[in-house]
Amino acid sequence: MIKEHFINAKVTPLASLDTLSPHEVAKLQDISKGGLYRLFRQCCLAVLNTGSEMDSTSQVLDKFRDFDIRIAHKHQGVQLELINAPATAFVDGEIIQGIREHLFTVLRDLLYIGDELDQCCDGLDETGRTTNTVFHILRHAAAMRPHIKPNLVVCWGGHSIKRHEYEYTKKVGYELGLRSFDICTGCGPGAMKGPMKGAAIAHAKQRKANPRYIGLTEPGIIAAESPNPIVNELVTLPDIEKRLEAFVRLGHGIIVFPGGAGTAEEILYMLGILLHPKNADVPYPLVFTGPQGSEAYFDTVDRFIRTTLGDEATKRYQIIVDDPHGVAVTIKEGMEQVLAYRKQTDESFHFNWQLHIPEEFQQPFEPTHEAMAQLCLKEGQPDYILAAQLRRALSGIVAGNVKEPGVLAIEQHGPFELTGDKVIMDALDELLESFVNQHRMKINHEEYVPCYRIVN
Repeated sequence: MIKEHFINAKVTPLASLDTLSPHEVAKLQDISKGGLYRLFRQCCLAVLNTGSEMDSTSQVLDKFRDFDIRIAHKHQGVQLELINAPATAFVDGEIIQGIREHLFTVLRDLLYIGDELDQCCDGLDETGRTTNTVFHILRHAAAMRPHIKPNLVVCWGGHSIKRHEYEYTKKVGYELGLRSFDICTGCGPGAMKGPMKGAAIAHAKQRKANPRYIGLTEPGIIAAESPNPIVNELVTLPDIEKRLEAFVRLGHGIIVFPGGAGTAEEILYMLGILLHPKNADVPYPLVFTGPQGSEAYFDTVDRFIRTTLGDEATKRYQIIVDDPHGVAVTIKEGMEQVLAYRKQTDESFHFNWQLHIPEEFQQPFEPTHEAMAQLCLKEGQPDYILAAQLRRALSGIVAGNVKEPGVLAIEQHGPFELTGDKVIMDALDELLESFVNQHRMKINHEEYVPCYRIVN
């Protein structure tokens, strides 16, 4: 049995964020309910715990319950004091440079979100305010690069995938990298790490200057999906809704690998937006892909989409099995359409302002038992509205699987109950059951107990 080792260390930033005001330091040290300390500690622990095999926030926090972080305002600038930090974040007593960078990007985003965004969007309606909030966060993080033709591919997929599926994501990433595409993922392991790893090899072969591996996360999920070591640009959004909007505003095309409830949530989010009448003519390449043997997974997903959202929804994506080259070529062709459309409509290359995202996809959803039971999972409503409701259902299941508040709620009150029309509930039950049977809900699938109950 390997004994866990912990390290105490003092860390300063390499380049940015070398100064904080006394007020900002006080906010980070504030352990009250309204302070940032608890959130900052959790996010920093996730960064330090990269490579972990745990995907439950509560388990991570329990394992490292003696971890602490203190912020000092020294004469030479900001200093973080790490107490009982995971030893895996260090080499010969020195913190790994990529992890050091991620620590201070978390600090950057949490302070900016808390301090400056409250006044950035005065005079806008709620939809405009949310979009501008996402824009300001990404701009503050220098995640947007003007004057560069569309080349950012968003890759979605499960953190708990089989080895041959992970190898396939690397092959797809390699083909994307040969074509000089940059990669954006949810920053975690599995299908989020694989495309970056494959692209990194191809970028090295092509001698690509300043390749980008962007990871977008949010405080509720970061401990369950610690940033993988390839991420060289980490951005922390305030909640899952703004994180999802950041993906589709920043990216130019999306590839979806096999995954579980979180991946299904992302699919429903994207399809719901593309199904809105205002987005009927907006090109946005969307490809579902996996290795040989993944046909059953995509058949189930495709059947679920057809049953719930209709055949029109299936026209907005392509399914390509076991063909990394074909995926990359399809994305490249889609990128050319995106470029032509952006030029024709005078849209920026770096942020997709014209894509209409309905308020139903922007409002933060708190998955309580009451909120989950009240979701309108019924036929007869606009397809994009049903997609928004189904997205919330999947978001709640993700919370019940891995996020600390959701896990605690399930422990106290039992599974979430989902009700709705029989056709929709049967389709949802089949989809979720397939995720359970294929071991896609959690890394430790042997001990998985469903956090939901389908009630017709």
